[in-house]
Amino acid sequence: MSQTLSPYEHGIRARNALWAIFFFMGVVSMGWVPRIPEIKEAIGLTNSQLGLVFIGSTIGAVLGAQLAGRAIHTFGTKKVISFAVLVMPIGLIGMGSATTFTQLFSALFVMGLGYANLDITSNTVAVEVENLVNRKWMVSFHGFWSVGAFATTVLGGSIAHFVEPRENLIGVGIFSIIFFIPLSRYMLPPDLDNHKGDHEDSSAKIPLFGKKTAPLWWMGFGMLGGLIAEGSASDWGALLLKDSMGIGKGLNAAAFASFSLAMIIARFSGDWALEKFGPAAIVRFGGYGGAIIWGSAIAIAVPLSDSHPLPAFIIINIGFAAAGLGIGPMFPAFILAASRIPGIAPGVAIARVGVTGIAGYFIGPTVTGFLADIFSLPVAMFYPVALLAMAGFLSRVIKV
Repeated sequence: MSQTLSPYEHGIRARNALWAIFFFMGVVSMGWVPRIPEIKEAIGLTNSQLGLVFIGSTIGAVLGAQLAGRAIHTFGTKKVISFAVLVMPIGLIGMGSATTFTQLFSALFVMGLGYANLDITSNTVAVEVENLVNRKWMVSFHGFWSVGAFATTVLGGSIAHFVEPRENLIGVGIFSIIFFIPLSRYMLPPDLDNHKGDHEDSSAKIPLFGKKTAPLWWMGFGMLGGLIAEGSASDWGALLLKDSMGIGKGLNAAAFASFSLAMIIARFSGDWALEKFGPAAIVRFGGYGGAIIWGSAIAIAVPLSDSHPLPAFIIINIGFAAAGLGIGPMFPAFILAASRIPGIAPGVAIARVGVTGIAGYFIGPTVTGFLADIFSLPVAMFYPVALLAMAGFLSRVIKV
């Protein structure tokens, strides 16, 4: 242990770095969202082909999440984060440079791999920081993710008429490498992050199925519902406004900007709300309420846009904002619930839940793309709406 810092001081230092790392995750993972319509058009992808491209990030995320739990438990959070903060921006740079389906697929694989490792490791550190300092910050950490996502969406939308997607994404990637890699130095030291090294530990080895791990599966499916809704809002929101409502370049990023801004509000008030009302109630209300308002907004705004474009634009943004408010506290609530299951190491529990949930975050938009080609994009969006309601239903597995 450091001779100059107490465990409490290490916790405070790691907390400050985590705020920046979660912001970094939002910036990099959402950096391409406002440019998706242009990238789709430049490469010449159909909705189904764009959906297939998203499978690249799904495969990377599943692999990354599978590796993260054991890697954390063996090597410690600082080493895993040092790896992940380099991989994510490389994926974004590759996405900006892609000119073919295969190149874009490969870049999304790299992005998914880095994202899953960084997400699970950062959440594991967040749990330990809360324990060291005895304060609740989990939801606000994710609030900084939403701030990063909102900032990069507004930036991408505002410069869309002046800067090509390639320069936009490569610039964000290089900026992230320069400014965010040093943050890994401020993570918890090995003797404070609760990893066991090479020592045998029964809490790190849990069966795939069984009574002990059943709650983790249900929590993972609940998280999956919320994250599929989040992924579909981010990856298809701009296309919904552009292709189905006739809203032009730049402004078509407004739906996800509204979604992200609402998530920011929900997450920076989320620690207080979880403490006052309880995680289960917050997830239940957010799932049901967000799904009803979001689905109603899509059903009203899309047909209305032909005759009354401004009211339709306002209504669709209200719907995406309602979804953001509902989804905001979900991921942190399920993460906290998983980390507190007795007899299971927090990093391993978070990884087990995360591999299901994060896979949904990336694979959900793929399914949305196939449904959009079979039916239409507005109809396909009711798939993530329904899964948001499912997340509300599975709030019953949260016992903290």
